[in-house]
Amino acid sequence: MVCRRYHCLACGAILLVVPRGVLRRRVYTAGAIALALALWGVEGLVPGEVRRRVSPWRIFGASAAQSWASLRRWARKVREGALFACVRASPEGALFRAIAARTATTLAAYAPSAVEAMPLASRAFLGSAHVS
Repeated sequence: MVCRRYHCLACGAILLVVPRGVLRRRVYTAGAIALALALWGVEGLVPGEVRRRVSPWRIFGASAAQSWASLRRWARKVREGALFACVRASPEGALFRAIAARTATTLAAYAPSAVEAMPLASRAFLGSAHVS
């Protein structure tokens, strides 16, 4: 990933400019998170399968092979409004998988109209670049 640093001559601040889709304080990009939430929330895949499809890391602990705590963490952040703020608030007591589905469908709506024939997970991936 290409990042550029700029030094402000007026105030001395250092600015870091990154590509669209890179999220602050996240290991994964907006697109990867959107894809993972779509696979889990809309397509109903089990967390282990979502992790195998999205995560670039192939080596992880034994318990992580069947689960992925990041999915629940991301859904919690969406519920709190700290991730993908464009997603409307979920009903009180909504399950994390339902929040993931709401997030994926919202992000898919931001995808360009030229890709409307693509699967929802792909549209959520593309739409995430327009809201992050």
